[in-house]
Parts: sequence; structure tokens; C-alpha cells
Amino acid sequence: MSQIEIKLPKMGESVTEATITNWLKNIGDTVEMDEPLVEVATDKVDNELPSEVKGVLVKQLFEENQVAQVGDVIAIISTGSEADPVASPPEKQSEVMADKIEEKVLEVVESIHSNQNGTADSIGKMSPSGKFFSPLVRSIAEKEGVQITELEALQGSGKAGRVTKKDILSYIESGKKGASSVTEKRTLPQTKAVIGNSNGNDFFTSIKSPTVNVGPNDEIIEMDRMRKLIAEHMVMSTHVSPHVTSYVEADVTKIVNWRNKIKKEFSDREGEKITYTPIFIEAIVKAIKDFPMINVSVSGTNIIKRNNINIGLATALPSGNLIVPVIKNADRMSLTGLVKSVNELANNARNNALKPEDIQDGTYTVTNVGTFGNVMGTPIINQPQAAILALGAIRKLPSVIETPDGDFIGIRHKMFLSHSYDHRIVDGALGGQFVRRVADYLEQFDENRES
Repeated sequence: MSQIEIKLPKMGESVTEATITNWLKNIGDTVEMDEPLVEVATDKVDNELPSEVKGVLVKQLFEENQVAQVGDVIAIISTGSEADPVASPPEKQSEVMADKIEEKVLEVVESIHSNQNGTADSIGKMSPSGKFFSPLVRSIAEKEGVQITELEALQGSGKAGRVTKKDILSYIESGKKGASSVTEKRTLPQTKAVIGNSNGNDFFTSIKSPTVNVGPNDEIIEMDRMRKLIAEHMVMSTHVSPHVTSYVEADVTKIVNWRNKIKKEFSDREGEKITYTPIFIEAIVKAIKDFPMINVSVSGTNIIKRNNINIGLATALPSGNLIVPVIKNADRMSLTGLVKSVNELANNARNNALKPEDIQDGTYTVTNVGTFGNVMGTPIINQPQAAILALGAIRKLPSVIETPDGDFIGIRHKMFLSHSYDHRIVDGALGGQFVRRVADYLEQFDENRES
């Protein structure tokens, strides 16, 4: 009899964890190969994970609503003729697993601290008396108002008398903590964003947000899972990349006239509505070919130049959250192909029907802020990419029109392009020339081209 570990697979670019939302098989159930085993949810998609083997489910290492990291073993399937049921209930397994992980992490932290390389304080901290408390214990203590003096007085059950999660929770439940959790003015606790440094060194920077006072008439709304992860990703991006934004105004009158002329014929022939976005993506792809060093990523002190041009399309969801499906190999597509890809990905995003592969491997992102009536924006780079372009609203504006017979004032359709880029590797010359080239392609659009 052999037992196969089922691990949480990688399910998208920058996706590092997933929430177990529903076990489709119970312990002791027979599972066929490729049969759905469990439902999981990430900040980007909800998905069913199939079984990698045929056998009997003997262990569930995570309960529903628990968060697992990519690579974690979430279940064990026995492929033998006899299935040995779980020796202990799921909650015990998860508890033991968490304790082992915490113990291993703390061993590493204590080893780092003993080597005095300066990194221990950012992962776990020593108290004034020299006693070590894990980040989890400190977080619980801070949230519950337990003072450092109270922590130092606790007798821990962990290794070398260390205070564990169980110890601090038991202390709080006993009602012995000195700090009151009720004050005259409510406050939201401070939160920390832990930002990984991408220069190859193993150190972290802790950033504290301010404590926020909550008034008696204020409403507290808990962020959903997706919003929390979006927030973390945005904070990480602004700390990893020094952002610079260049702006260009483009005359898109030719595009507006052409689209108005062919949109009914195109819809009747292709069964698709043609929007401006695919036309803009076509121009962006051409500009990337002219300036390939925009289509890059940074890894430490190395620049990774991408051979594929995969355009991410920032899409607003009905929930108010944001997702970025990716058009793979956009440079190999015709305008009709881009129209179909844009419409399909946008519809799937809004209907929660995206697959993990639909949100992976983007190399450059486009966001259409004009959809919401915005003239321009300062978009945040979608890591690990190096740049992002915001498309502003198309507006009718009076403009000076130059002709061989002289200049005159006319009404033109114009829009702003806002190009944010990573100043570590993209300087103002390259970033500015790129967005200018995009505008040039839009302005030189052929009004007589076939649809």
C-alpha cells in the first residue's frame, strides 16, 4: 500500500495561497484519477482541484475555510487495496502540522538571531529581557491588548519555555490579561505589510500603518479575501518599484470614425462587438516590438527580457474587485483575434469563469480607466512586470488642425495615455518614447483598412 501526497499547485502569477472552500470527497471515499477532490479559492479564481491518482482519501490536512500555501500537502490518498482511515480527526492533524511548521520556522529564526546577522528582528523579536516571542504570539498579544510585561511573565510550554499560540490563547481565555479590550474610543489595530526584497538578500521590511480611530457612527467593513490580497499586491509593488508616469495626448479621430463605420458589419459577420480596447492593444503590441526593453521583469540584479508578448487586461468585477486576465501571444493575433480574446476574457472574468492559466504569464498590462469617465490615471505596476498603460476617456475637443492650406480649429476625438514604469530599469527616455510611439500608431491608423 502506498500513500500519495496531494499538494496545492501553483494557480496563477503571484498566487501564493488558496482557501479550501469545500471538500468534494470525505475521508474513506474512493477517488478516481482526475475526479474533482476539493474546491479552492484564490484572490483571482475559484477552482476545483482534481485527484492526481486513483485511490481512497485517507487524510484531509486542511479544513474548510483554512488557507494553504502553494506546495502544501492538503490531502493524502492511499492507492493500496486497504485504506487506513485517519488516525486523528482533521482538526488535530491541522493543529499538529501548524505546530511543526511554527517550530521549524522558529528554529531558523533563532539560528539567524544567534548568528547576529540583523534579520531576526524583522521576523520575530526579543523582549527587553531577551526572551523570544514568535510573530504569531506577538500579533495575538497586540490584537488582544496583552502587554509585553505580561508575555514575559507567562510560562511557555514550547521548546526552552517558549510561549506558544496555545499558551497565549489560554491566557486570554482565562481572562487574566491586564489590558482591557474595551476603551472609550474604539480603534482598529495596526497592520503590518511584509514586503519581500527582490535583490536576492533574505531580509524583510515591516511597515506599520497608523492606528485608526473609529467614531460611534462609523461602519467597519471587513475586507474580503480578494481585496486583502489586492491590497497586499499593490503595497508590495509601490515598495518594490520606484514608479514614474509619463503622459501623452493622442488624436484618435480616425479610429472613432473607422469603428463607427464598420461596427455593425463586424458584429453581423463575427458575432462579436468590437470595442476600442483591442485596437489600442494592437498599437501597444507594435510599440513593444519597437521597444522590447519595456517587455521585461527584474530578478535581483538581473533583467529578464520576455520573448512572448502577453498583454494583461485589468478588468473590474461586479464585486468591485479587480482581476487581470492575460491575452497570450498577442503579437501573433489579428485584430479580429484580439477582439474575440478581449471579449471572452472580460466575460469570463465577470462571470467568475476564468481558469488558472487565463491569469498567468502576463508581461505587460493595460487598464482602461476611460471606462469610468476618467481622463487619465497613475496606474500601479502589476508585478513582476515593468510597466503598465492606462487608457483615458475619449473626448471631443477643439483642436488646431494643420493642413497645406493653413491651420484651422476643428473638433477632434482625443484621449490621454498614462504610462507608469519601473524606474530601476526603465528611464524617462525609454518610458516616454514608448508611450509616444503608441500614440503615433493610434494617430496613423488606416481608416480604409478592412475590418
